[in-house]
Amino acid sequence: MSTDVLSQDPTKNPTFYVVEDDDHHHETGGSTAIGFWMYLMSDCLIFAILFATYGVLGTSYAGGPTPRELFELPLVALNTSMLLLSSITYGFAMIAMEKGLKGQVQIWLAITGLFGAAFLSIELYEFAHLIHEGATPQRSAFLSSFFTLVGTHGLHVTFGIIWLVTLMVQVGRLGLTADNKRRLMCLSMFWHFLDVVWIGVFTFVYLLGVLR
Repeated sequence: MSTDVLSQDPTKNPTFYVVEDDDHHHETGGSTAIGFWMYLMSDCLIFAILFATYGVLGTSYAGGPTPRELFELPLVALNTSMLLLSSITYGFAMIAMEKGLKGQVQIWLAITGLFGAAFLSIELYEFAHLIHEGATPQRSAFLSSFFTLVGTHGLHVTFGIIWLVTLMVQVGRLGLTADNKRRLMCLSMFWHFLDVVWIGVFTFVYLLGVLR
């Protein structure tokens, strides 16, 4: 706040005019972080609805195959390990970012993308196998809710990989600028969020489905 006095002699002019200039200083990128947290909360609501829908429809087999007959836990466990490893490698990328090591950031981001691609490949293989066996989304309410929940998560991973590749290009061209660091931090929150959601999918859909 700054104060400018237009007349400093009270005998000539007893009136003082005060001009107040309000300077509001906001942290750079603060609005971006708040907006991204709002987006993550909206995504939480979407997945909460999908989990609730699966909870209601997950036992409506309509005379069709059950989770115990369809799911292969070793394959799902392998897929889960791919996503968990991708979160670890992204963490290494963030550590390298804090140290200003651009080359290491790029390497760890590339490894993260490969793990994410492996996760999607296994998921697509599983979907293709289920459809080949006749377990299509139209077969039962259970399969409709299953494909919707798992497919929505897969789409998020796909967009995350596209975002990751885009950031690799930006970091390669512009370096670890303040904007790029903020973007990497946002993607980190998004990627770890998908990891947490998948743990819920693995436990609630696959594990409990086979044990049911």
